Amino acid sequence: MTDDAPGWLAKDCLDIGLFTNNLDEMLSFWQNEIGLTFDHMLPLGGGVRQYRHDFGGAVLKINHARDPLPPRPSAGLVRVLIAQPDTQTERELFDPDGNALLLVPMGHMGLTHWAVEVAASNESEFLGFYEHALGLPKDDGLDCAVSCGKSKIVARLEPDEAAQTQSEPLARAGYRYTTLQVQKVDTIHARVLKNGGREGRAPETLGETARISFVRDGLGNWMELSQRASLTGSLEPG
Repeated sequence: MTDDAPGWLAKDCLDIGLFTNNLDEMLSFWQNEIGLTFDHMLPLGGGVRQYRHDFGGAVLKINHARDPLPPRPSAGLVRVLIAQPDTQTERELFDPDGNALLLVPMGHMGLTHWAVEVAASNESEFLGFYEHALGLPKDDGLDCAVSCGKSKIVARLEPDEAAQTQSEPLARAGYRYTTLQVQKVDTIHARVLKNGGREGRAPETLGETARISFVRDGLGNWMELSQRASLTGSLEPG
């Protein structure tokens, strides 16, 4: 764990989940263009299979849906920033589904891993959820961001666009959720709701693999909380 990672995190980086109907082209892009390493495929049920890719200890979850998905939203999780040691200048890219990426030099904006830009109406709304309700430390190097160990969540302050995320379902094309690996899902889930966050899905145990839940910020952006047995050693609620 990095020094700035809260003790309730079980992993010092942030995972990112997206949905697609366009599996082959998306796998080719993220593996060959971005250089992520495929780890394994996880069936999720309901015609969805998750193709998990490693990025410096974090996971990009490419969720391939059998049934047609609603189109990618204009707001929500807006862009992923990726720091790469062989990148000398900023480079903007779009994957085959139109999801935006920005490749940056290592250390640019204080970034040594990756960050996700999240639509927000204003700074107080963003920090009210991610810093106060969730408990992630404010990042001093950026105007409006929090740290998840070596990863970051950055506010994209676009009031008109941000308002569109309110009632969106989880399963639609594009970047759809972030995942924090935590020591105790039930504890963090309850804390978020007590401090003003919205419930996405109540905690549940998935076999012997993980206990998970979903929470949502004030604009409806989704975050998964995951208590993974391989990291915590136990799936006991608490």
